[in-house]
Amino acid sequence: MLTMLTIVRWIDLIKAVRACKTAAEERAVIQKESANIRTAFKNENNDTRHANVAKLLYIHMLGYPAHFGQMECLKLVASPKYADKRLGYLGIMLLIDEKTEVLTLVTNSLKNDLNHNNMYIVGLALCTLGNISSSEMARDLCAEVEKLLGSSNTYIRKKAALCALRIIRRVPELHENFMSRSKSLLNDRSHGVLITGVTLVTEMCQQYPENIEVFRKAVPLLVRHLKNLASAGFSPEHDVTGVTDPFLQVKILRLLRILAQNDPEASEAMNDILAQVATNTESTKNVGNSILYETVLAIMDIQSEAGLRVLAVNILGKFLTNRDNNIRYVALETLNKTVGIETQAVQRHRNIILDCLRDGDISIRRRALELSFALINEGNVRVLTRELLAFLEVADTEFKQSMTTKISLAAERFAPNKRWHIDTMLRMLKLAGNHVREEVLAGFIRLVAQSGDMQQYTVQKLFAALKRDISQEGLVLAGVWVIGEYGDVLIDGGSFEDDDTQMEPTDAAVVGLLDSILIGPYANQLTREYVLTALIKLSSRLSDYSSQEKIKEILNKHTISMEVEIQQRAVEYTNLFSFDTIRPAVLERMPVPEGRTIIETGGNEPNSPISGRAASKSGPSDQDLLLDLMGVGTASSGGVAEEVEDIVKSPVTATRTAPASQNNVDLLADIFGSNDSPATQPQTHSPSTPSYGGNSLLDLLGSDQPSSPAPPTGLDSLAGLSSSLNASSPTTSSPSMNSASLAQESIPGYQAYTKNGLLIHLVPSRDRKNPAIINIQVLFNNDGSQGTITGLQFQAAVPKSQRLQMATASNTTIEPSVTEKQMMRINNPQQTAVKLRLRISYVLSGQKIDDMAEYGPFPENAF
Repeated sequence: MLTMLTIVRWIDLIKAVRACKTAAEERAVIQKESANIRTAFKNENNDTRHANVAKLLYIHMLGYPAHFGQMECLKLVASPKYADKRLGYLGIMLLIDEKTEVLTLVTNSLKNDLNHNNMYIVGLALCTLGNISSSEMARDLCAEVEKLLGSSNTYIRKKAALCALRIIRRVPELHENFMSRSKSLLNDRSHGVLITGVTLVTEMCQQYPENIEVFRKAVPLLVRHLKNLASAGFSPEHDVTGVTDPFLQVKILRLLRILAQNDPEASEAMNDILAQVATNTESTKNVGNSILYETVLAIMDIQSEAGLRVLAVNILGKFLTNRDNNIRYVALETLNKTVGIETQAVQRHRNIILDCLRDGDISIRRRALELSFALINEGNVRVLTRELLAFLEVADTEFKQSMTTKISLAAERFAPNKRWHIDTMLRMLKLAGNHVREEVLAGFIRLVAQSGDMQQYTVQKLFAALKRDISQEGLVLAGVWVIGEYGDVLIDGGSFEDDDTQMEPTDAAVVGLLDSILIGPYANQLTREYVLTALIKLSSRLSDYSSQEKIKEILNKHTISMEVEIQQRAVEYTNLFSFDTIRPAVLERMPVPEGRTIIETGGNEPNSPISGRAASKSGPSDQDLLLDLMGVGTASSGGVAEEVEDIVKSPVTATRTAPASQNNVDLLADIFGSNDSPATQPQTHSPSTPSYGGNSLLDLLGSDQPSSPAPPTGLDSLAGLSSSLNASSPTTSSPSMNSASLAQESIPGYQAYTKNGLLIHLVPSRDRKNPAIINIQVLFNNDGSQGTITGLQFQAAVPKSQRLQMATASNTTIEPSVTEKQMMRINNPQQTAVKLRLRISYVLSGQKIDDMAEYGPFPENAF
């Protein structure tokens, strides 16, 4: 009768809530009902407590406060009636968590009910303990749960195993209390107890791998259970769409996989049953597919036979033909993990994998793409690359950058010949030139420079491609660079056919093509820089007078460009025409660039100037850059690690090498009409931000150009130097910073350290091509008060949100009144404050000094 009254009152509340038309009406009903419930709780009316707690739980489910009913739930738990206990425990699980102080009062009630003679009350207590147990409660009641694991009642054993599982997850060190009992659970005849026992053992093995050796003896028993399930006939109690207890089969397979890892004996004991399950399980329904999937994972994780692994791969291949996207995704994900183990077996399903590239589900396309690249080898590189290029044409934008990088890597590694390699790269540039990373372009340029017999073929192909399409930036950059370097080869080759079209690469046609790129709708600053550099290079390669005049006209037109870099290049290149005697030597072809490693950064990673580059070491001096451009050999030091970006963005810059000897400076002085050879000290700097410091080539030639945060490099510097020759031809150097009278206040930048005569200043500047990059020039100066400083080591650290790249210092010995330099580049994509923690180590008067310093943030107007 009490139960019926509870139901009626509960239904009345539900009807009242559902009758509300607005949220305000609902709140009013809930507030009124909550007030009535509070009043009833204060009156301690035991007859209505059950009904009020039931209504309170409904109010809690609607999202309204119901914490004031916690004590009433405890009172219901203390009731001898099963209905009251059930509602009380339900309220405790909903209204109380492990952080609630009232929870300590529940422990005694749980302990009493765990020893109750009614199995359903014991089950309620076990369920509640598993859901809300705190660490202290788990330790207090662990003994009772362990005892119940040995109960003769199947229902209680099952509930106790589940509760033990929750206790282990809450307090892992208590697993030792359940070791002996859990072994007996694995021999239980009840499927319910067996599945909970297997789950409990699996958890103990995963949390404490040393338990694997203890339970490994149970492998024959588990194999027998699995064999009985696989060969059992129809069982109404455990049948799920024709498969006997698939949940238990999956649990046993998962435990067997853990127990047999790195154990040949256990793996041998499992081979037969795994083969039986793999061949006899129905694959037309999801329950069978779940068992097959777990079987495949077990086969691949243990030391199984080769034939069994091939069978597992074939099962995954069959999954790929399933209409269910989830099954196909799982198959592709698993094949990606197993392709390194059974490559040949996976290769047999290559066609199905390639078909998945055209699937409507983007997640399946992504996994199929990863697997396709993993399958590429020497034997199938032509077929797979052709398919991947076909997919590249229609691929999602987010895939294209990653694909172009991986195709480039695959072509470089497995190319059957250079012509195929070049054709593949050209096809890729035509299809996705706007999504090609700088390192990939650098690799293509290096390939062309290294392939002397293919240069005419490549430049003709690029010329024809640019005649048809100039919308792909990567194709334009590569084509302009190659045409600038090998324009004479293109002209000498005469007319040629490309896709049944006759091409006539005359001097005027080549210059006209570059001019059309300059004025085209797709041109940007980088493209214009490339084109201007290519034009000045062609001025020494083309013999037609009208073409020469056209080049001068184009360059002169850009001397008034609003873009400073373009204007500077145009002015310098125009001035270079005044020195026809040295211009051909200056514009000689670049040497073959050194090999670079392309680092895969993923499809969604920003193409920042720092990502995927080699660490920058000592940079070149100005005289070395000029010597390389002029074709004058220098001794290779092998100690320079250029940034890959510079090969592409500054194609006119030759391979950079360290100075061989002082003779380089003498030779330069002779070239420019000076017989003096002042003693200069080679300087190092970042390739992207050279400094015009003391003893530089600028000083040698009498240039009074001030220091700049981003001065031009390579041919840009040369043209600027040449223009200064019109004014004077100096014979002595005038160092700007290495003066003995240098005072501390005259040092540029921000002081970061001053001690023992060592002054460290930081000169920051924002990179002009990427605002997220901050270039910092570190200036080391010795005021001479403590003598010469030797063995200087300077290290810096930045916050985790930033990335730091450091070049080596120009010198580790700081003479008095001499400034040495070191470059740092900070990638700050989140534009957070730049803070530096510095570690300085040096030797002074025979004593080593280690010191720490901090600097930051820089002032707002620092960049």
